[in-house]
Amino acid sequence: MTALNDLVRPDRYPRSSRYDPAWLLDLDMGPHPLWLLEDLADDLDLRPGMRVLDLGSGRGATSVFLAREYGVDVVAADLWIAPEQAAAVFAEAGVGDRVEAVRAEAHALPFEERDFDAIVSVDAFEYFGTADSYLPYLLRFLRPGGQLGMATPALTREVRELGAIPPHIKEVVGWEAIAWHTAQWWRFQWEITELVQVTSARLQPDAWKDWLLWARAGAAQHPDGPRIHQPVIDMLTTDGGEFLSFALVTARKN
Repeated sequence: MTALNDLVRPDRYPRSSRYDPAWLLDLDMGPHPLWLLEDLADDLDLRPGMRVLDLGSGRGATSVFLAREYGVDVVAADLWIAPEQAAAVFAEAGVGDRVEAVRAEAHALPFEERDFDAIVSVDAFEYFGTADSYLPYLLRFLRPGGQLGMATPALTREVRELGAIPPHIKEVVGWEAIAWHTAQWWRFQWEITELVQVTSARLQPDAWKDWLLWARAGAAQHPDGPRIHQPVIDMLTTDGGEFLSFALVTARKN
């Protein structure tokens, strides 16, 4: 139980610590989603009644958290998780009346323009959001003055600056690590459009340690956990925070 207990950290993540770690691990699709979202939400102004798009919502933990903790109405959009599977999670968590599950591809979103007060994306933006044209596209669905926030895997230095993906990262992540950028890269990428005002762009403190705690808990929780999580554990322990982090970026639409 030690690994699971390590995921209850009320001093650092008071809201997330109210959620059953075993429940979260059953919904696992990447590093602790609620730690990332709770930290990100500190840089947002989420208020009851807002309509929020959870873009790349996975199995639904972040959407449950948004509805419960901030009283917002959520559209949970994901390409890989069937809406009925996500809806079952929302119903069981008691937020089925405030969270709508939608299957959607990030470049062909089935929404009306200016449909949302906020768009949030946790551990997904790296898969679709690095293209120069993506932010202008996504902003179609955000109301003027609306908020955008995302948490994405990051590096402390750009791969272009390093000249290569560090070997211990490349062994686990492969070429996909070229989409892991610094927080300042994201700030420039968004600000240069003059479509938003970036309100924060930072690396999460000790993000690699958080990720390591999550990976160790995942390895201990399920029979196939070691096979899935040990490569990540090895990557993180080798890195020791030299290159790996998470970028938390927020902005308001002009």
